[in-house]
Amino acid sequence: MIQVTVDSIRASLMSQHRVVILKDVDSERYLPIWVGPFEAEAIALELQQVELARPLTHDLLKAVIIKMGARVSHILINDLRDDTFYARVVLDNNGRPIEIDSRPSDAIALAVRAKAPIFVAELVMERAAITPDEGIGPSDEEKLSAFRDFVETLDLDALGEEEN
Repeated sequence: MIQVTVDSIRASLMSQHRVVILKDVDSERYLPIWVGPFEAEAIALELQQVELARPLTHDLLKAVIIKMGARVSHILINDLRDDTFYARVVLDNNGRPIEIDSRPSDAIALAVRAKAPIFVAELVMERAAITPDEGIGPSDEEKLSAFRDFVETLDLDALGEEEN
């Protein structure tokens, strides 16, 4: 299991969907997961510590778990099948673990409220994680060469000098 944190939530310009970006705490790997707008909003509100007059569904779920004497131990994004992520909410009920199937978006929204760690199975990270330098291939290097040539001709030493 790889521990991750919520790095950011991004909006698609083409649809109502959002992408939650999870970051591996020990490396520069990122896991993008498409989520719906309501789940994205629930995650963002908690991360931004926005106070609401009434509890949201994930707040209600957290309250029920606590009232029943359990706590959210952690969540695990445990599988990726047919471009769909799967997750488990793991509760600790007096030392007895209870696993509950969940959509990753709901599990993440609950985890941020419960201050519970978020984990991703190694196999899922291997299959779906990205690194910042991925995506620039040989054809992209060619496209960027004109900009590189321009930047290399700039006289950066003259930037701090004032004209007289």
